[in-house]
Amino acid sequence: MLRYEAHTDASPDTVWALLACPTRWSSWAPHMRGAWGLGWPQVREGAMGAVRLFGVVPVPARISRVNPGESWAWQVGLVTIDHLVEPLADGRGTVVAVAIDAPGPLEAVVARTYGPIVQGLLERLAEVALETEAAGG
Repeated sequence: MLRYEAHTDASPDTVWALLACPTRWSSWAPHMRGAWGLGWPQVREGAMGAVRLFGVVPVPARISRVNPGESWAWQVGLVTIDHLVEPLADGRGTVVAVAIDAPGPLEAVVARTYGPIVQGLLERLAEVALETEAAGG
């Protein structure tokens, strides 16, 4: 399993809202230009739909698990992607993480190709969460 993470001083609630609300994904993941059928206002366990990448490519996905405020996972083809919000023990910030599970050789390909992108997206999400709190929203 692969794991990528970023730290933010933003609260877990703010991070969760950005991570679990499909309508807010484009604020930190500009390649995600829409989603449908995955739940509203937040992802919903068992929902099947798609996310639109780069405004053109629809990628089918199924929300396989949701633990509100903590984590959610989706299945995209053979790959399971877990999205995690972990409050820091001292109450001063949050770790936002993505864990990717893919079969055998596919995991190595994901690590080399998508892994660096995921790391950058998490760092962007951490920044947007802090900016969101600073703006009062």
